[in-house]
Order: sequence, then C-alpha cells, then structure tokens
Amino acid sequence: MASIGHIAVGMAAARAHDPQRPPRWPSLALWSALSLLPDIDVVGFLRGVPYGAPWGHRGATHSLTLAIVGGIAVGVAARWFKRPALRLAVFASLVLASHGLLDTMTDGGLGAALRWPFSLTRYFARLWGPHGVRVNALSPGGVQGGQDPEFQAKYNARVPLGRMAEADELGGPLVFLVSDASRYVSGQELRVNGGFTA
Repeated sequence: MASIGHIAVGMAAARAHDPQRPPRWPSLALWSALSLLPDIDVVGFLRGVPYGAPWGHRGATHSLTLAIVGGIAVGVAARWFKRPALRLAVFASLVLASHGLLDTMTDGGLGAALRWPFSLTRYFARLWGPHGVRVNALSPGGVQGGQDPEFQAKYNARVPLGRMAEADELGGPLVFLVSDASRYVSGQELRVNGGFTA
C-alpha cells in the first residue's frame, strides 16, 4: 500500500530534520501529513473531476512544481514561527516531491503528472483517446544550430552520445509517432536527446 511508504517518508523527514533528538509525535504526524498531502486531489472524485484531468488524481498535486510551491509556503509559515525557513522549505519540497515520485513506482493508477504544467500529454491522451485520437510528445534535446563552440562543448560533455542532434534526426521519431507503427502508443513522451536524461 503506497500510503505506508508516504508515511514512512514523513517519519524519516521528522527524524532527519532534527537529528539531535528523537522526533516527537506532533512532528512525526505533521511531516507524515505533509507527505500525504498530494492525495488531497481525491476530493476531486466527489466533485466529478475526471481521473486523467490536470487536477484529477495524480495530476497537478503530484507535480514537482507544486512540491516547490508547497515547500515555499512552508518556508514562509516557518518564518512566522521563528523557525529556520530555508531548511524547512527544502525539507518540505523534498517530502512533497517524494509523493509523486513514489507513486510513479507503483503499478496502480495512471502514473503521476510530475512535470505539470509543462506537459499535458497525459491529460489530452485521456481526454481525446475515446475519440480515437492519440496524443504523444516528442521531446528533443539540443539540436545543432550554430551555437557557440564553448556552449556546444559543455553540452556535449553531458550527453552520453557526446554530441547535439542534427535536425534531420528528429524526423524518424516524429514519423514513428504519426504513423500506424505507433497506433497503440498514446500519452507518452519520446525523448530524443542522445541519452541526456538517462
């Protein structure tokens, strides 16, 4: 059950946040509640929000964006209570981010919209799929285009294939996504980046 993992993260955060003394129950409860907070989106079921919608279950509330925003909110609140704001903001962001990351490792549900609002592929795949429309994203890495040689050298050093893409190398993956060869592929992001995100 995924909730146990989220609670464990909260309890570990309570321990790590103040390693000089054993955590008290209120601290354990608060960190665990924070770890479970992204699941507040289940309220959407009661309001008729579709599962695959951006604000549906495992949608925006499970994103890294909201994890950062939530961490900042905790940091601001910490200042009011004369607590170390930056430390609490970082810990809170990590705890919130762990929720979506853990959920992506389960075999239940539709995954998590970790990159919301920067990728709505999952949403539109669910919305238009019943109408026979496939939605996928092609995410290229750096494409050769006369960039500064110093920039190219730094970029190439971070890419396992050791170079930027040529523009014509994006055509094959694009043809795959729009052809019948991918007729059962939807809601996916095809990264064409020489292993940059590997």
